[in-house]
Amino acid sequence: MSAVLEMEKTISAPLNQNESVFDEYRLKVEDYEKMIEYGIFDDDDKIELWEGKLVITSPKGSRHTNAIRRIDHTIEQQILDRAIISTQDPIRLDDYSEPEPDFALIEPPLTKYDSRHPRPEDIFLVMEVADTTVLRDREKAKSYARNGIRQYLILNLNTNEIEDYREPAEDGYRFKRTYTADESFNLVAFPDIEIKVSDLLPPTETNEE
Repeated sequence: MSAVLEMEKTISAPLNQNESVFDEYRLKVEDYEKMIEYGIFDDDDKIELWEGKLVITSPKGSRHTNAIRRIDHTIEQQILDRAIISTQDPIRLDDYSEPEPDFALIEPPLTKYDSRHPRPEDIFLVMEVADTTVLRDREKAKSYARNGIRQYLILNLNTNEIEDYREPAEDGYRFKRTYTADESFNLVAFPDIEIKVSDLLPPTETNEE
């Protein structure tokens, strides 16, 4: 009798809040790309693959969109032909993640990517623009570090700051520094290139959606 009671007690024990009685299937990049190829997903589906899960991407307002243009314009003037600029295009982070960061610098030549997306070893820099997505973009830093992305930047439009993550390791970035609007930062892959934070920000008087 006691054994039966003990069994019932075990079965009825509440689950931990983060536990699930269901096994999850993690979608691989190959499966995700086949879905796109077969027309299951298209450009109207605002999703990306992150750690095996299909994640809905946030809508981008005018401030967010123009911030990407401003980053593109500012860095392009200094990087010239030393790197390829990629905006909101897929990168293959690992077997389970194919995000589409707002901005990335990738290694030439362009022909490398005719048959595949850029991988961590091809990527000099990843940057996200954050207005409503700050917490999500900070969470992404863990995967970017684990996969060896050498520099990850978050342009925080709410505080007018740049969060600079570098020195990737398995458990996260070893170095993080936040730069304010009156400061400058350099690029890990190109230390001679210095970017003013203010050049990436909208003018104060038009800093609205």
